[in-house]
Amino acid sequence: MFGKRSLNDLIDDLKKDEHIAHWHEMKEEPASTVPFPKSMDDRIIDALRKRGIEALYTHQGSSFQAVMDRKNIVAVTPTASGKTLCYNLPVVQRILTKPESRALYLFPTKALAQDQKTDMNTFIDQLDVNINSYTYDGDTPANIRQIVRKAGHIVITNPDMLHSAILPHHPKWISLFENLETVVIDELHTYRGVFGSHVANVIRRLKRICRYYGSEPTFICTSATIANPKELSSELIGEKVELIDNNGAPKGKKHFVMYNPPVVNKQLNIRKKAMSVVNDIAATFLKERIQTIVFSRSRVSVEIILSHLQELVKNELQRKSIRGYRGGYLPKQRREIEQSLRNGETIGVVSTNALELGVDIGQLQVCVMNGYPGSVASSWQQAGRAGRRKDESVVIMVANSSPIDQYIFQHPEFFFEGSPETARINKDNLIILVDHLKCAAYELPFEKGSTFDGVEVEEILEYLTEERVLHHQRNKWFWMNDAFPAHNISLRSAAQENVVIIDQTKVEKHRVIGEMDTFSAMTLLHDEAIYLHEGTQYQVEYLDWDEKKAFVREVDVEYYTDANLAVQLKVLDVDMEKQLGNGTLEYGDMMVTAMATIFKKIKLESFENIGSGPIHLPEQELHTNGVSLSFHPEQMERFDKKVVEQLLLGVAHVVQHVACVRVMCDKNDLHAVPEVKAIHSEKPTVYLYDRYPGGIGLSESVYKQMENILQEAKNYIEGCPCEEGCPSCIGIAGATEGNMKTTVKQLINSCLTNTGRG
Repeated sequence: MFGKRSLNDLIDDLKKDEHIAHWHEMKEEPASTVPFPKSMDDRIIDALRKRGIEALYTHQGSSFQAVMDRKNIVAVTPTASGKTLCYNLPVVQRILTKPESRALYLFPTKALAQDQKTDMNTFIDQLDVNINSYTYDGDTPANIRQIVRKAGHIVITNPDMLHSAILPHHPKWISLFENLETVVIDELHTYRGVFGSHVANVIRRLKRICRYYGSEPTFICTSATIANPKELSSELIGEKVELIDNNGAPKGKKHFVMYNPPVVNKQLNIRKKAMSVVNDIAATFLKERIQTIVFSRSRVSVEIILSHLQELVKNELQRKSIRGYRGGYLPKQRREIEQSLRNGETIGVVSTNALELGVDIGQLQVCVMNGYPGSVASSWQQAGRAGRRKDESVVIMVANSSPIDQYIFQHPEFFFEGSPETARINKDNLIILVDHLKCAAYELPFEKGSTFDGVEVEEILEYLTEERVLHHQRNKWFWMNDAFPAHNISLRSAAQENVVIIDQTKVEKHRVIGEMDTFSAMTLLHDEAIYLHEGTQYQVEYLDWDEKKAFVREVDVEYYTDANLAVQLKVLDVDMEKQLGNGTLEYGDMMVTAMATIFKKIKLESFENIGSGPIHLPEQELHTNGVSLSFHPEQMERFDKKVVEQLLLGVAHVVQHVACVRVMCDKNDLHAVPEVKAIHSEKPTVYLYDRYPGGIGLSESVYKQMENILQEAKNYIEGCPCEEGCPSCIGIAGATEGNMKTTVKQLINSCLTNTGRG
């Protein structure tokens, strides 16, 4: 078409833009391959050749060999590098060699499981052999479930179904458990925090049942880039694991651009809305019919960007050439959008992180991100959506004014050169462990002297016997209740008593859409709260605290809610302690007493406060782990109490945001609370604690990295262009006395040096 500009022309134009904070170029790399292994079945080789594959990438060859040698592996390579063959090839080889052998595939989402089933069935058709591959999830019809249990060579499911529908009913799954040779755990990096801690215990239960039926499966894990894939996979499965990271897939040239919108309010360092910049950038590529994906974090922002883009390019493209993709769309609609992306009918797609994981949508040429996705691993997953195997591609991340975005943009070296985040789990968290011991006792009685995958549990079993949950007879512990426990235990929460969330949008059919621990429910499910579920917005109509039920109704509003929590902390026990300059850092057990007081309505685009209301809920207690950073009282002598409180708030704000980036967690997982005079030390103190019962290892990681966190917090404040402090750096604009920004920086610096106080 006359006048049509190429991707290279647009990249050259973009390079001239003054608001580019950093431009990172990744060179093209050719494929690195190995011949088909001699032990590989000829039928597999013929099927691969039908697909145009004449050799394996190095990581595929290494994975095949290691699994055939009965080693557990974790394959870590970028998006679209052919990880699927790392597990499909050894699984199919085992079934062809021994037809009764079985495999279990675990995917974190239904969409991924469906996608893998389609891919596997295509491969089986090309093999022309009788291998049965089925998905088993909440949508599987009852008449099909029986066939899956009896005849499924490959059962594709998710951890929630394994926990609540397969393991408790293992006698119905004898043919699977007696012959289970391979367990595949895809997207390993998603199993962190509370969810990962639960899944590790589900794997303990799975292995226990396998041993009972005489099988010992090999585990194949695959992951996006994280700092500790070998450690995480070994912790998750409780076995030694071999790391496969010799990526042999080809890479096209990729440009990764960090774009920081212009400042529109210099005093407060507020920038132009990221959303309008994202619209302009994406529209530029779409007008030239260059396939583009836009990622945004919430369902509302996806719909707003979608409607703006359709309007911006209406003269060049048909409205249906740009589609939305998020939770809340029906599976049939999602499949249709995925297909239209693969065949090129859809030029642009606006998505929540639903398309971040490996659903096959082909490879697009441009990826635009509305803000930093929250972790380095997520960013690279999204970036991997751009760039066919050998073609040039461009990724543009547009920053919000938020502290985490501005911190990342100030430190591109952390993003590109630093190691990615460490994913952590704590599978021995007592609350989580007790829950899964109940499930395990229901599945099979515990014998005296037996362990739970190496963990001594007799004390806990005796406690559960005293509580009349288990029955002890003839050196065995039996479950003694009619109901089975898995139904009441959510893999997404550490608390035992959860609030059930009931959608009453349709008068004729109320449905349960989720659940939440009581501590989180205080701030996220109070009356009038806006609750997000799979990208859909709901307003809480009524929270019945006594019955632990939250009744919600679907809404579409341009604001979210944020609740204030009045928190008191009590240090119960100090496990570790060290001096940091003039400060003292401690780690240990804490009791957090919290009361939700008021909530604010905050506009999605501008973060303006547009309303507030009271919350009437009882006080809650949380026993957890945390760190306390105490300052020398002499440093505060010249300030009145209100200023000291603001200073500590500033330190808490910046340290919390930097710590969350460092330990790979959401800022809701790690709370920061300042106290002008802490009860345990009588010093000005900032606390950071895990917001989960029993703790999940986040604050312990913060304790170990605190020097680095403080140094980066100081550098971040120095690099902020505001004059006296702003919402992006210290969380408050201006000061009541002197330069708040400078004083907060001095406070942090006092913990990095041994000189000077004040």
